[in-house]
Amino acid sequence: MRATFTPAARLHRPSEYAAALKGKRIARGALFVVTTPRNPVEETGQARLGLIIAKRFAARAVTRNAIKRVIREAFRLRRHNLPLRDYVFRLHSKVGPLTLTELKKLVRAETDLLLDKARQ
Repeated sequence: MRATFTPAARLHRPSEYAAALKGKRIARGALFVVTTPRNPVEETGQARLGLIIAKRFAARAVTRNAIKRVIREAFRLRRHNLPLRDYVFRLHSKVGPLTLTELKKLVRAETDLLLDKARQ
């Protein structure tokens, strides 16, 4: 199976994000919380990803964009193993003064751990 990340694999509408945020928290790490809707809405046939990376927790745009790229890549590679539902990753704590390389490694390790928890 080819691991692609098409627009159909993303959340687009505010209502989709709202449903996931009102749903249940399935995993929490040092930086992120992963939530999913309680009731699966329409069956999209694939796992979908939403990202909420607030400026108050990651002030620089470079930092926010690097975090999003790393999460998207980790999700893209593991998407076929996840249950078919929506996943919203929300940054919930301030990102420390790290280099981009250190930040990417930290985000990737935590994302892999949270996606493993979500799979169970």
